[in-house]
Amino acid sequence: MTKNLMFFFFSMVIIGWSQEKKSAVTTDDYFKIFREHITGEKAYETTAFVSQYWRVVGNEGFNKSIFKVASELEAAGYVKEEQATVLDRFTYRIEKRSLPHPTWEPLNAEVSLVGSSSPLLSQATNRNMVYLNSASTSSNGVVGEVVYIKDLEALNKVSVNGKIIYTDANRASEIYKEGVLNKGALGMFSYNNPGYLKPEINTTSIQFRSLAYHPNNKWAIALSYEAKEELKAAMDKGSVRAKVNVATKLYPSEELTLVADVRGSETPEERLVFSAHVQEPGANDNASGVGAQLEMAITTAKLIASESIEAYRSITFLWGDEIISTNRYVAEDEARAKNIKWGISLDMVGENTDKTGGTFLIEKMPDPSAIWTRGEDKHSEWGGRVLSLKDMKPHYLNDFIIHNFKKQGKFANWVVKTNPYEGGSDHMPFLRADIPGLLLWHFTDQFYHTDNDTMDKVSQETLKNVSTAALASALTLVNGDSYTATAIIDLINKAATNRLAAEYLLSESAVREGASSEDEQQIIMAWADWYIKAIESAKDMANPGNTAIVEKAILSARSIIELQRDSFVSELKRK
Repeated sequence: MTKNLMFFFFSMVIIGWSQEKKSAVTTDDYFKIFREHITGEKAYETTAFVSQYWRVVGNEGFNKSIFKVASELEAAGYVKEEQATVLDRFTYRIEKRSLPHPTWEPLNAEVSLVGSSSPLLSQATNRNMVYLNSASTSSNGVVGEVVYIKDLEALNKVSVNGKIIYTDANRASEIYKEGVLNKGALGMFSYNNPGYLKPEINTTSIQFRSLAYHPNNKWAIALSYEAKEELKAAMDKGSVRAKVNVATKLYPSEELTLVADVRGSETPEERLVFSAHVQEPGANDNASGVGAQLEMAITTAKLIASESIEAYRSITFLWGDEIISTNRYVAEDEARAKNIKWGISLDMVGENTDKTGGTFLIEKMPDPSAIWTRGEDKHSEWGGRVLSLKDMKPHYLNDFIIHNFKKQGKFANWVVKTNPYEGGSDHMPFLRADIPGLLLWHFTDQFYHTDNDTMDKVSQETLKNVSTAALASALTLVNGDSYTATAIIDLINKAATNRLAAEYLLSESAVREGASSEDEQQIIMAWADWYIKAIESAKDMANPGNTAIVEKAILSARSIIELQRDSFVSELKRK
């Protein structure tokens, strides 16, 4: 044996002695396991059950959805927390809290123009037509003249007492508050469907709207493009009177949050948290998140019970009220929050993109693409404010998740893209608490928040792909150790060098077109800094007895990034 071979042999022995446990399987191994066990069938079936209800926290549809998921968990081996023993690794609880205001649900509604032989709108075919928190009319309905109000200034020039307001103002809620609550209008019609909904094609779509709760609320109706055009045509011919009949239900209730835990076998206090909100009336938004998360929870328990996989850290699954439930889980227990290592939101994850026009997206944690959005980075139609350097959240979770989902995308011929941070879902509470968190979703969706977000727009195959990639990533993380950390560092290092190269080419082109060289250097510096810190974050998976290999990998990756950064900055200085 040569000296070099002897040195290599003893080096490997020493590393082996210092390593408490080598990762049992890689992400690729988890992919192989989950591709055999996740079909999307349970996710699709659950999505169908949940989507039949108009769901607001506390109402019958919301609660039935929570109890449906709980019953499925119990059938899969999850035990109610209050009945669990120390031997039970799979547990769940339903948290109950009083609501400050009554909950709400629509029962029936119809709008007709006096003299017309057919309804303008009907709840039976336009279930989003009634504004959330609307009150009922009398059983005979109300009849009134319809008056167009462009804005608040116009409202102050006419009397609306005893009439029905029609407005297409962007801030219709302000028109409602002043015109209906303060000036005696019978109620309000509104229209405001954004262009990405393609209203001239999807003429019957109505995007759901809401009123702030008020004990004196009357009613408000959102119009489809088709109904708006019919109303306008009638008003162009002269005075129009409409009959409105609304039946809703407001009643005291309680807020339910379902929390399911898979207890880690070695460091159970550390955990990864998945969150899917239940409220909102759509199939994709967000019955699909509820369904996908349930299949993931069931599959995890089944495979751990059969000893096909293990989870050294804990996994938590949350179902509740968007942002509110997740925020409470993070904020109400400081010790628990300190040990949440990763948070992932599942929101609109089941789309048949051939029908919705959307694309599966991973919304990244704040990185420089949310400051300088260029090249292949694009915001969704949802949009997002421009961030600053102080808003950055460097972490390996971004590229680790992107890498894994793109791997599943290549395997399944499934399109996976990303967007810069925008906010608006259950990833926000994690990030506010400095917990790594990102969003899995679809956009742009031409049926977003409309009553055409129905089961025919949901794909079992998409649910399968999302669930598979999410669980393969999750199990890699919860079982992560020093070897996992070094593999992730290598992955992030490659992502960093690719990103810096791409940004340099963009900066070089920008300088040629007259941009400031100093500004372009700042972009390169910001990306390098973000990735250096992202790589350093991989320390959180190192075994206490084996941190040396992680530190070595970090130093090596950092030197490569710094060298590339300095080279690109020098080149830009010469431009």
